[in-house]
Amino acid sequence: MAGSEQNDVRSLFLKLQSMTVSEKLELSRKASKEIRALLMRDSNKLVQLAVIESPNITESEVLTIANNRQITDEVLRKIALNRDWMKNYQIKLALTHNPKTPLAIALRQIPYLSQRDLKLISKSRAIARPLAIAAESRLKEVRR
Repeated sequence: MAGSEQNDVRSLFLKLQSMTVSEKLELSRKASKEIRALLMRDSNKLVQLAVIESPNITESEVLTIANNRQITDEVLRKIALNRDWMKNYQIKLALTHNPKTPLAIALRQIPYLSQRDLKLISKSRAIARPLAIAAESRLKEVRR
C-alpha cells in the first residue's frame, strides 16, 4: 500500500512538473491539500502565491507554510496581511521564527508573544539580532 501511494505521489509530482505556470495557477484554486503542498514547492512565486490565496487552504496548511524556510518572503507577507490567520498564535510565532519573514513583520509580532517564547527568541542565535533585542526589551517591559 505504501509503495503504491509513493508511486502516486511521484507520478503526480511529475505531472505537475510538466504543467505550465498558468495550468498550475488554475489548479491551485481547486486542488486538494496534497496537491497544494506539492504546488507550494514550485520555484515560481506566482504559483506559491496562488496556493496561499486558494479558497480551500486551511490554517494548518498556512502554519506549515509559515514554518517553511524555503518559502518566499512575498508568501510570508501575504500570510501576515490576512487578519483571520494572524489571530492564530502559532502562525504569529512561526512568522517570528522564520528567517525569510521581513523584519518589520516579525517585529510586529513581538508584543503578542508569551514570556516563554520571548525568552527563547531573545536567546536564539538563529533569530535576526534586532528581533532578539526587541524580544529582550519586550520581556523587560512585561516583567516590570
